[in-house]
Amino acid sequence: MDNAGGGEMEKKMEYFDAAKPPPFRLSEIREAIPKHCWEKNVWKSMSYVLRDIVAVFGLVVFALWFDAWSAWPLYWVAQGTMFWALFVLGHDCGHGSFSDNVRLNNLVGHFLHSFILVPYHGWRISHRTHHQNHGHVEKDESWHPLSEKVYKSLDLLTRKLRFTMPFPMFAYPLYLWSRSPGKTGSHFHPDSNLFQPKDGRDVVTSTICCGVMVALLLQAASLFGITLVLKLYVAPYFVFVMWLDLVTYLHHHGYHEKLPWYRGEEWSYLRGALTTLDRDYGWMNNIHHDIGTHVIHHIFPQIPHYNLIEATKAAKPVLGKYYREPEKSGPFPVHLIAIMLRSLRIDHFVSDVGDVVYYQTDPQLHGLDSDHDQISMFKNKH
Repeated sequence: MDNAGGGEMEKKMEYFDAAKPPPFRLSEIREAIPKHCWEKNVWKSMSYVLRDIVAVFGLVVFALWFDAWSAWPLYWVAQGTMFWALFVLGHDCGHGSFSDNVRLNNLVGHFLHSFILVPYHGWRISHRTHHQNHGHVEKDESWHPLSEKVYKSLDLLTRKLRFTMPFPMFAYPLYLWSRSPGKTGSHFHPDSNLFQPKDGRDVVTSTICCGVMVALLLQAASLFGITLVLKLYVAPYFVFVMWLDLVTYLHHHGYHEKLPWYRGEEWSYLRGALTTLDRDYGWMNNIHHDIGTHVIHHIFPQIPHYNLIEATKAAKPVLGKYYREPEKSGPFPVHLIAIMLRSLRIDHFVSDVGDVVYYQTDPQLHGLDSDHDQISMFKNKH
């Protein structure tokens, strides 16, 4: 009896209210991070671009040399992962953490993102909106929660597709084209409400660059055959999309305790950033440029990716319990699939009212027992 009572008291003492305003300020986190972590080394940044481009071409040579169906799936996974790594470097360009030269950032960003059919400026502007409004129910741009009203306005098929694997893993091209449910506009169109009139020229430039890439792919298909283009480019492209959707979703969802989303006066830049999550990807951490160090990246997106680990270590004493240690991964981050399955099963919408809200579950959307069995089966296999 005493042990049980002690256990209950211990649980209460361990409880931490993540929605409570933090006792520290943004400036205190900034002061804790060594000054050299803010320095951008253009040669170091370019070396990562060169490394990834060499890897991409090396994988193409590997695939063409072996040209066996036993080797192609390995190529698709490896090359799709490298496409994702290219995206992350272009992501640094969009934040200005690649270099202090805006023209160089835009040039490299266009080259990297156009290759994987991402409209660089369209994405850059909407991604800036995401960072400026992270954790805000209505204003956030990336994997933000659906309000109950918007959720209930969706037909059953749309709800099923959005919250049933593997469909969310292929959402990104649709998001670029038409955004998320409840929002309108396109990353490819200068008149989209994502953009200001001054952005028009930039958006058109990026859309043209993507158009040029599509034209090159079509030309390659006519010269070498559509099958080869599908094997060399299209299959890895969808692996890249899966990486992007998995990573971006789990940096804002899937923690084992409910985390808050904000509206109105309860939202602040710092409180929103503190709802983001770091993730460990095992061997993949270095390959995709430590994108898992997401909390400090969201607070200070100007820090280059190669300094994020050190910056995170320096900031953790200030952040305290507002920083959530990521679950350690094995060589490959297969544990994250179970986390995503669980989140898709229970994180469906937030209330239409209230300035501090949490995800709620639609019990009619999924058979909870069958989904639980699916997750248990996956865990048992790995």
